[in-house]
Amino acid sequence: MRPLPEVPSSAAAADAAQADAEQAAVDQVDLERAEAALVEHYPRLVRLGYLVLPPSLGRNRRVLTAHSLAQRSLPPGHRTAFADGHGIPLPRRPAGAPVVDPGYAHVRQRVLRSALQAGLPLRRLAWPRRAQLPPLLPQVWGLRLFPHSGGADELALDQALSALSGPARAAHVLRGLEGLADAEVRRVLAAAGVADPRAALREADAVAAPYALLRSTEFDPCSLQVRPPDLLRRRRHAKATLAAVLALLVCGALLGLPGDGWGHDPLAAPLYARNPAAEQALDPAALLRVPRTYWRGSPRTDFSAWPTRGDRTDDTRLLRRALAVWARPGRGVRSSTTPSTPVGPPMGAPQLLYAGEVDKTAVVLFYDGLRIVRYAEARDADPAQGAALDFARVDSADATSANALVVGRGEGRVRYLTAPWVRAVSVRDLLAPGRAARRLHRDRSGVTEALSSPATARTCRSWSAVEMRDGTTTRLLTDLGELAPARLTSGSPSAPHDVSGRAERESWARTACLLPAVRAHGVRSVNSWPYARQWLPEGNGYAQWLCTRAETWRGTGSRVLAQFQAPSSPSGAPGAVAARAENSTACGGRDPRVLAGVLWKSRGGRWYVLAAGSKQFASLTTSGGVRGRARGHLLAIRARAGDRARLNGVLTNGIRVGALR
Repeated sequence: MRPLPEVPSSAAAADAAQADAEQAAVDQVDLERAEAALVEHYPRLVRLGYLVLPPSLGRNRRVLTAHSLAQRSLPPGHRTAFADGHGIPLPRRPAGAPVVDPGYAHVRQRVLRSALQAGLPLRRLAWPRRAQLPPLLPQVWGLRLFPHSGGADELALDQALSALSGPARAAHVLRGLEGLADAEVRRVLAAAGVADPRAALREADAVAAPYALLRSTEFDPCSLQVRPPDLLRRRRHAKATLAAVLALLVCGALLGLPGDGWGHDPLAAPLYARNPAAEQALDPAALLRVPRTYWRGSPRTDFSAWPTRGDRTDDTRLLRRALAVWARPGRGVRSSTTPSTPVGPPMGAPQLLYAGEVDKTAVVLFYDGLRIVRYAEARDADPAQGAALDFARVDSADATSANALVVGRGEGRVRYLTAPWVRAVSVRDLLAPGRAARRLHRDRSGVTEALSSPATARTCRSWSAVEMRDGTTTRLLTDLGELAPARLTSGSPSAPHDVSGRAERESWARTACLLPAVRAHGVRSVNSWPYARQWLPEGNGYAQWLCTRAETWRGTGSRVLAQFQAPSSPSGAPGAVAARAENSTACGGRDPRVLAGVLWKSRGGRWYVLAAGSKQFASLTTSGGVRGRARGHLLAIRARAGDRARLNGVLTNGIRVGALR
């Protein structure tokens, strides 16, 4: 049911006529009259704004905001804007209501509306109103202002007002401070934009404090106390602001310097420093260039002995762009990094390994003693196509690990830049151990022709690896998605050697499809060690146990896989992963032992727990769902489908160790 409208009594007809006459006078309020009312009643208006403002603003900001609302309450023109239909219409009073000065009524209405708007929450997509923002004026720097403290009654009233909504606070203040009746309060609130004035009055009824407390010094923003702010915080903020201003001035000066320094490339980020050592490191003329025959007499056989090669080693613009992007890669640069590789600029002039064109790309390779850095851009140096920047850690490289680098990659194919001591390169499919290797052509700079890369293949139908032969050895390398290909070896952890012979290639044929588990992990070498051979129950043939360990360039993060390779078809199925571990010493030079087990089903349909350890194990035991014991490093015990067993072993020296996990 809608609320009944308020109708004045017939006895007050004369008063209603007088009110209409007063309202007509109000509609013609001019600027001088409003200013006079503001000056006369300024303390009262500021107190009104202070009480209606939300307490969450804090006492200092409430004081300044209340003064700002009162000072902004003047009409915008010579006459009130509502006379033209653009301002705030003043509420009409019922007959018999006290007569209010039209100028004061107008400025009070504007203060009240602004105070209510200041309590509205800020919304993300809505433009904030002026009252919701901190006041521009007045401002007090270096001091905190707040009214004098009252007693317990004033504190209780302040807490009660803080629990009310903005319209309810306004209703209570209009009742107590302005002395308005409820009907007049509803009209004033409606003119101030309150949607439901009756609900505001009902909410204000919950405040039981006497109205006289509203005139206490606790709520007088014109009688203030002064205290200092947080001086330590102000000092820290001042220092930070001064440092930021100085940094902006320095950056502005550097950006305005003339010349073609190292900050004008469109793919590089803006300048941030101008340091002599940094400029020398980024100067193409300062790059370290190694002669072609230096490696023959070099005391070290690593990347530092590689000669500078490529058909664009004298392209100063290309080298300058590559160095600038290395130091400050911008948003248009696609970057990749192997784990734990620093990506900062060079500490000194790096070594130039290669600068040339590979397919449709201009490529530059640098070496700074710790990292290989590859920069690639479109052949026509179009900044719109962006650039690529790759980092790879290659510290402690030697003759066994510095044989090749990836110089080009794209569309599932890869090209290598080979070391100067590599005499021949061929490609072999690891999944076809009986197939002969195919010769791989190289250009005069040592760049191979393109071959398929297993690093990006979605299936494991083939696995390309390259054989690189120098004067005495042949090393097997494969691409694992990084700049430096990983070396593949076989043998015990104490003496791994390069893959050779049909048996080792057949072992790797069933291991290659497990290499994605260590892809893009900063891998330096992968060793596959056949640590046990076991005769399977029920005459099912021989099974082979292998431990595959991937070592990283950084030393940490090694990954270990224990494989169980049961007899398979001639095509060769991948080995089953029996256990895996990360950051483990198993199968390594420090701990050359391993123990693993599987639940296996024979061709006859019976289940067994099979386990095998390296030669250091004297006995094996199982517990849990399957219990058994075997002397030696091999174990085979009957089990049921779904059984779970715990595997342990005892070494020949009596030490008890668990299985790899």
